[in-house]
Amino acid sequence: MALPSDIGIVDCMIGFPAEDFAQYDFIRAQLKDGSTEFDFPVEYMFKNVPKELYGHGDPISLTLHEMDRFGVEVGLIGAGNEVSQRALKEHPDRFVGQGSVDPNRGMDGIRDMVRQFEEYGVTSFGAFNAGYNPQVAIDDAKMYPIYAKCVELDVPIFSCVGVPGPRFPMWPQKVECLDQVMYDFPELVFVTRHGCEPWEELAVKLMLKWPNLYYSTSAFAPRYYPEAIVKYANTRGADRVIYAGYFPMGLSLERIMTDMPGVPFKDEVWPKFLRDNARKVLKLPPA
Repeated sequence: MALPSDIGIVDCMIGFPAEDFAQYDFIRAQLKDGSTEFDFPVEYMFKNVPKELYGHGDPISLTLHEMDRFGVEVGLIGAGNEVSQRALKEHPDRFVGQGSVDPNRGMDGIRDMVRQFEEYGVTSFGAFNAGYNPQVAIDDAKMYPIYAKCVELDVPIFSCVGVPGPRFPMWPQKVECLDQVMYDFPELVFVTRHGCEPWEELAVKLMLKWPNLYYSTSAFAPRYYPEAIVKYANTRGADRVIYAGYFPMGLSLERIMTDMPGVPFKDEVWPKFLRDNARKVLKLPPA
């Protein structure tokens, strides 16, 4: 069960420390309590958020340095800002782009998906259903053109599922919504983000049912990985659980990788969890 040191990790949620915290303004627009004053809107949930890194003069080099320290070979990053786009251009061997979607934009949003795919070479798209304004459920009709376009482009979608950290309603992200989506889009590769809590056992049931449904561990320090997910990875789900971090949003890579050896994965699970499953889903060359 020892954590191997020579995997060449693929981190399916990593980024760069921005100049300030304005990137979270889209979340603050929906909040109605004192959390609007937090630098990081879910700061109440995380200890030691690496805020001291924000405003670094060379955020790409800083992130690469942290990746090298902890054996992260490839990082999945958003492609929506100048820093990320420069990283994708200058370090194509280290970073893979992920596009964004907004179901409230209708066909303009679908056309923008194609633009991101063609211009930045994104290999997936990311969704945050509770974070849209207005909110849109995972199984809402507004999401269906997005799922259809993902199938057409042959790319997965990574979507936050479970109770959201920001203090706004959870109804768009209930795990049960996945069942109808996977039924209607059997070719869609869907990767959950941010835990699926408190319905992680239902998430396991649905992964047993739907072969293209995956779980990623984003936004969780490894010591808090749900027991049901660890058990699933060690039994029937070794090919369906994917490592994702949360640097620099809420966790440092040091915190993540310091915790990681304590996760009781079986020896044969580690390479799949840290590298192989992500490479398969993102269609990256074998390591």
